[in-house]
Amino acid sequence: MPEKHLFEYAVIRVVPRVEREEFINTGVILYCPAQAFLKTTYEINEERLRAFGADLDRQELEDRLLAFKRICAGRTEGGTIGKLSLAERFRWLTATRSTIVQTSAVHPGLCQDAAKTLDHLFAQLVQQTAGRI
Repeated sequence: MPEKHLFEYAVIRVVPRVEREEFINTGVILYCPAQAFLKTTYEINEERLRAFGADLDRQELEDRLLAFKRICAGRTEGGTIGKLSLAERFRWLTATRSTIVQTSAVHPGLCQDAAKTLDHLFAQLVQQTAGRI
């Protein structure tokens, strides 16, 4: 039986009106230290944002979400935070914020393949809530 590894993940949420605390699941970030894996995937569902009456700057939102990918990738494209260790980057990305892009609480699990687990969680927690599964 293949070995299972501990992973942690959080859901990336767009909070169109922070004061109302309503959100739309937009992505997932997953960290698996045993596989040296830190990655995020997201999609912006324009229809759901309009349903919330969100009048957000689309480019600003895309830039904020792209920053998650850059920080996960590390190196110079992730800026100063991208130079930290995987664990430190994950903790920084999942820290509590009061902005239009936030993350859920961090949840643990076990996986054999972190990339497949990320895809599964994204389909289940983001795409399913968008009514596509």
